[in-house]
Amino acid sequence: MESLSPISTKFSNPNSLPSLLSPFSTFNHRRKSRKCKAWTLSFPCFSSYKTVATQCKVQLNDRDLVNFDSDWRRSIGRGLFGVAAAAAAMFSVCCDSPALAESLTVAFPVSRAREVNTVQRTLVETWGLIRETFIDPTFNHQDWDLKLQQTMVEMFPLRTADAAYSKISGMLSTLGDPFTRIISPKEYQNFRIGSDGNLQGVGIFINAEPRTGHLIVLSCIEGSPAARAGIHEGDELIEINGERLDGTDDETAAQKLRGRVGTTVTVKLHSGTDWGSDSGFREVKLSRDFIKLSPISSAIIPHKTPDGHVSKLGYVKLSAFSQTAAAEMENCIHEMEAQDVCSYILDLRNNPGGLVKVGLDVAQIWLDGDETLVNTIDRDGNMLPINMIDGHAITHDPLVVLVNEGSASASEILAGALHDNGRAILVGHKTFGKGKIQSVTELHDGSALFVTVAKYLSPALHDIDQVGITPDVQCSTEMLSSPKESLLKDKSSASALEADSCIMVAEHELDVQESKGTPS
Repeated sequence: MESLSPISTKFSNPNSLPSLLSPFSTFNHRRKSRKCKAWTLSFPCFSSYKTVATQCKVQLNDRDLVNFDSDWRRSIGRGLFGVAAAAAAMFSVCCDSPALAESLTVAFPVSRAREVNTVQRTLVETWGLIRETFIDPTFNHQDWDLKLQQTMVEMFPLRTADAAYSKISGMLSTLGDPFTRIISPKEYQNFRIGSDGNLQGVGIFINAEPRTGHLIVLSCIEGSPAARAGIHEGDELIEINGERLDGTDDETAAQKLRGRVGTTVTVKLHSGTDWGSDSGFREVKLSRDFIKLSPISSAIIPHKTPDGHVSKLGYVKLSAFSQTAAAEMENCIHEMEAQDVCSYILDLRNNPGGLVKVGLDVAQIWLDGDETLVNTIDRDGNMLPINMIDGHAITHDPLVVLVNEGSASASEILAGALHDNGRAILVGHKTFGKGKIQSVTELHDGSALFVTVAKYLSPALHDIDQVGITPDVQCSTEMLSSPKESLLKDKSSASALEADSCIMVAEHELDVQESKGTPS
């Protein structure tokens, strides 16, 4: 029988080990036939929510046991490995030194298909990260240890990596959280490219509606293939290249839309609310192109105050929280300050979010002192405020923030931080309502695990998740025909801004702030 390489991890609390767990779990060997030996293993099988351990048994052929290594200290940090899988072949507890926490060693039978072998290790990494960090410590009211056992057994006979990954996705789906998911190495590389601000695709932002899972268009990048084809905010994606998207998450759908420049992709969409006829369905063939995701666009708009004075209003649209967004925003505001801009409109409409840290960095461009930017609530219900440290705003000029139902995640964090700290008035429509924060961990095979690790509340402790933020002032979204003089170089963009009723409402609110002498 081949020797087994162990999977080991640290117990964050050695006292959580059941007292009946001996240094080495017992096993009984019996010969099943002359041709093939089989091992019947008995080992303590326990959960962190149970105080009494039970005995688990499994029968394996020794020829199925091969080496399987995983450095849990790297991937989990402070692992809490509470149970062996149903297919375990060895289970022992050891201690590096009296000063260190105890370590649990477990060995699994590994598939003889090399690609499945790799995904088995990914399964264990995924399971451990979920166990340690997922926001719901009940794991959607299920035994998470048992789930690992079941998934490992289901994965063992598979022969392809895709089939094995689907088992991990299935395990994660039982958590009841659409934002906790695993993506393949290729998908993760595309995710990183998108965060960097450059990709090849059709220029469309989509998000999975949390209640239904439907893939909804949040916005299209101006001038992109999707925008030129007339795809609009609120359209629902039904198919991509003839493949139904039922149960497909937004990142997987986005991956299907990306591809080399010049290649084509056909999408089927549904517009409107009438599902009883075919009139709302249409197919569009899109040719992929280079998509530059510059997160900032801006303009200086002449603004005539009620007393007849003409001042400069700075309009800044933030379309995504990519890695460069905060730096580009800072440069933009510095340039506008140098041009004597007196007030600002920050447009977060149809911004689906992105890197939460970037959202906090953008907030600090507008705020002073040690204000609370957001409150996080961990899996144990502990609330942790995230505060600025001796912040210095670039400008204290009056500010209005535009939001709508397409403003999600980091957009809502930013809007809440500026509003609850008295820095800005919110104008528009109620936001999307994504009040959960995901961590992203690259796993050993290059795949990535997105885990919902915390819930967030605004600085004033308003719950956002599935509720959204209601603005101070509502506005209609239709375009009005009342053009004004503009300093925009692009006249077509100028006319669109000038006729935007929400911008008109924002200008009025800035006048009100000015007349009241509202500090900001």
